Amino acid sequence: MIAPRSWLPTPVLSLLLLIVWLLLVRSYAFGQFVLGGSLAILIPLLTYRFWDARPLIAKPFALLRFIFRVLGDIITANFEVAYLIANPWRKLKPHFIEYPLMLEERFTITLLANTISLTPGTVSANLRMDGKSLLIHALNVDDEEALINQIRERYERPLKEIYEC
Repeated sequence: MIAPRSWLPTPVLSLLLLIVWLLLVRSYAFGQFVLGGSLAILIPLLTYRFWDARPLIAKPFALLRFIFRVLGDIITANFEVAYLIANPWRKLKPHFIEYPLMLEERFTITLLANTISLTPGTVSANLRMDGKSLLIHALNVDDEEALINQIRERYERPLKEIYEC
């Protein structure tokens, strides 16, 4: 649980809520600023006790490197999936993989699962109840161990370095 630090516990979230409100109503009238601003302040104040504690970023530059790596992988995977779809004579090898997790924190496990799902061709299907493994569906798998090692080296280790030092 997060204790409120002030009347504005998350200023970035409040600003984002105000912007989204103004975009939704498609009006920049003074009344909409007042209503959107009120909601932007009240929503975080009323919901802060339901949030998990914010993780500390041990290495911000490693996080920046990780973000660029994921964006590059998303672009590359889009081309790979497009190639697989455009060549119907090529036989796909879809496969479910049980991925053993090194991560322990819920936040970093969620980030890993989302990163895997963002990359075209792979989807995080399930987190086991014990939190020790992730079920992943991959569109085309030649070598299961190679995919596990790729995910571990490209995504899991950097997340562990960034958040769980």
